[in-house]
Amino acid sequence: MRKQTGFTLIEIAIVLVIIGLLLGGVLKGQELITSARVRNLITQQEGIKAAYFGFLDRYRALPGDYDRAVGTITGVVAVGCPGNGNGNGRIEVGAPGFESIAAWEHLSKAGFINGSFTCAAAESAATTPTNPFAVRLQMVWDNVFDDPAAPVIARHNLKTGGQIPSDLLAEVDRKIDDGSATGGSFRFSAYDGGAGVPVGTGTCWIAATSQWSSATVVANCGGATLF
Repeated sequence: MRKQTGFTLIEIAIVLVIIGLLLGGVLKGQELITSARVRNLITQQEGIKAAYFGFLDRYRALPGDYDRAVGTITGVVAVGCPGNGNGNGRIEVGAPGFESIAAWEHLSKAGFINGSFTCAAAESAATTPTNPFAVRLQMVWDNVFDDPAAPVIARHNLKTGGQIPSDLLAEVDRKIDDGSATGGSFRFSAYDGGAGVPVGTGTCWIAATSQWSSATVVANCGGATLF
């Protein structure tokens, strides 16, 4: 008679337990990574928002728009940008003042944010901080954020930049605001930050509910914190 060999029920059970533990560890690791990214995004948004209001409180002016930055803030000079804003109460994008870029120089050289940024006519790693996905932020007065009502009224806001998965933005929104991609103080924004234009309705967020797309994750999305 030939003796047959194979796994016993106990051995199979042990293997299944090990596989379960490994899968559980992987899923837990992914959960921890996701939580860390959400915390990083929230911390960055809240930190810069605090810097914005701190600058306003100290200088009675907005970063980038401050018309006496040269000579008042050490290191701010009229090179690459005028150095001073026009003082009209709006952080504006583009020439002549490039205020949305100059804002980072004013904040960093006044000691309100980490790093040292120098204004130039175009955004780059030397002029602008980035989000945890290495995409540029933007602080600006505009209406490039979604709202179901039209027209969208312009206001100051801090954009996260793109390349952020929609489920992460959904979690950020639930933690700091109302969970709606088109309402409250945190909303979807199509500002790309150099990563390609994030998609909007029906992709990053669902038109029927105004909720971020969580079930079907969209990789390249962005948001904006309204001030």
